[in-house]
Amino acid sequence: MPMDYVIIVAGGKGLRMGGDIPKQFLEVDGMPILMRTINRFREYSRQLRIILVLPENQQSVWHSLCRKHSFDEDDLLIADGGQTRFHSVRNGLDIIRDDEEGIVGVHDGVRPFVSTQVIRSCYEEAGKHKAVVPTIPVAETLWHTDGFTIDRNKHVLGQTPQTFSIALLKEAYRQPYEESFTDDASVVRSMGHHIMLIKGNPENIKITTPYDLKIAEALV
Repeated sequence: MPMDYVIIVAGGKGLRMGGDIPKQFLEVDGMPILMRTINRFREYSRQLRIILVLPENQQSVWHSLCRKHSFDEDDLLIADGGQTRFHSVRNGLDIIRDDEEGIVGVHDGVRPFVSTQVIRSCYEEAGKHKAVVPTIPVAETLWHTDGFTIDRNKHVLGQTPQTFSIALLKEAYRQPYEESFTDDASVVRSMGHHIMLIKGNPENIKITTPYDLKIAEALV
């Protein structure tokens, strides 16, 4: 029977936050961001297998936070973070058997406001198209660094979870790492596979700066 997974990547050091606490462990309204992200996927489905990718030196902190917040981690599979996001995702994929059928999503640990409807659409569409990315329109004027504007109607902003058939994503991550691999879809796209773009939700922000943290508090 096919099994669906999500790999939640949480390897940030929080340098742009200006503090020593990794950004995924910062609290929004009394709860660490990473816990809010995990709970959103639990709201979507309790049958979804969750693989949490954390740097090895942050895992003891995570377990302490779980005890502090009485957060259930029994259903989480833990993988070690890698040198880059690419290597972290590959470590998460290694937990899944090569012959496993189903869909795997990859989501940023600091995107706690993805809607359950977007998650559902990503998994449903990946069942048909094998590679799906949620996106939102570009609201601002886009400028090229050479000094001319770009048609924003031909561009969108990518979000996560990016969802794929397990077999496809595993095949893609057998490739050697390249700097052009900025997200999972770029890894899959490098093999010539089409990526299906679907509608995301604007609240699905990636919390990386103090300003983002203020927006997160407002969204809660």
